[in-house]
Amino acid sequence: ATGAGATWCGTARLDEALQLRRAGINKRLLVLGYTPPDRIPDAIANNVAVTVYDSHVAGSYSEKAAEAGEQLRIHVKVDTGMGRLGMRPEDALQFFQANKDNAGLEIEGVFTHFARADEPQEDTTSHQIRRFNTLLSQLESDGLRPKIVQAANSSGAVHFPDARYDIVRTGIAMLGIDPSPEAPLPEGIRAALAWKARLTSKKVLPPRHGISYGHSYYTQTEECIGVVPVGYADGLRRVHGNFFLIEGRMVPVVGNVAMDQTMVRLDDVPQAEIGSEVVIIGRQGELTISAHELARRWGTISYEVICGLADRLPRIYLNG
Repeated sequence: ATGAGATWCGTARLDEALQLRRAGINKRLLVLGYTPPDRIPDAIANNVAVTVYDSHVAGSYSEKAAEAGEQLRIHVKVDTGMGRLGMRPEDALQFFQANKDNAGLEIEGVFTHFARADEPQEDTTSHQIRRFNTLLSQLESDGLRPKIVQAANSSGAVHFPDARYDIVRTGIAMLGIDPSPEAPLPEGIRAALAWKARLTSKKVLPPRHGISYGHSYYTQTEECIGVVPVGYADGLRRVHGNFFLIEGRMVPVVGNVAMDQTMVRLDDVPQAEIGSEVVIIGRQGELTISAHELARRWGTISYEVICGLADRLPRIYLNG
C-alpha cells in the first residue's frame, strides 16, 4: 500500500504498528483499537498515534505522556451508530473542549466507523454521516476541528463520496475484493489475492475405502484420490462442500479437512499430477473461486475468509 502511494497505515493493535516500524515503514501510523496505557511510551517512542474513545482511558494516556515528558498524538473515535467503540457525539464535543490545552495530548484527528456501508441501499450510513457532520460543524465553530477527519471504510469510500473527508480507510478493497455483493467495487478493479497450493499425492483407492479422520467419506468405486497440503491450520474451514480448481476443473474435497492436509477426488482430471497447481481462491482457466463464494459455502463473509489465512502460509508478492 505504501508503495502505491498510501501516506498512512492503520492497524488494530500497537504491536502491529511496531512490526511495521521494524520493517522500515516510516509512514504515519494509527492504532485503531485499544492500546493499554502502559504501552503509551512505546507508541510515543515510535511516533505512533493511538485512538481515544473513552475519557478515562485518555486520562491514563495523558499521565503516561507526562511521565515521559512527551506529547502523544491521538485520534478521537466517535460512535455515530455502530454501537462499538467510540464516544457519543455530545461526549466527544465535551472531550475536545476539556482537552484543548492538554499538554500531554495532541488531538490530531477525529473519526467514526460505518455499520452498514456495505448495504448502500439502507439509510443507516447517511444518518451516521449527518450525525458526524453535525459534530464537525460544532467543532469548527469552537475552533476545535482537528486537521485529520476520516470515516469511510472500503464500501464507504466507494458508495458514499461525501464521507471521504481527509483520508479513507480502505481495507478489503485493496485486495480487489468487493465489500459485499450489494456493494461492488467499480468496474476495472480485479482481485489482487489468490490462494494456491500444489498437489502432493495421487493414488487409486478401492471401493469402500475410508478417507481422512472419522471416515466421513468412503470411495464409491475405485477412485483416484489426491492430497493438497493445506488444512484448517491454514484457514481452510473444516466443513463439507469445499471445491478446489485443478487442471481448469472444479474438483471436490472429500473427507474431513485435516490440520495440514486435504483430500480431493481426481477422477475428472486424470491429467493431474504431483506438482499440479491447486487454486483455493482465484482463477484457473475459465473458472474462478472467489472469496465471496468460499464465504457463502462456509456461512460467513469474505472478510473472515481473508483474515483467517494463517501466518504460516507463504506470501508471494507480484507487481503488475
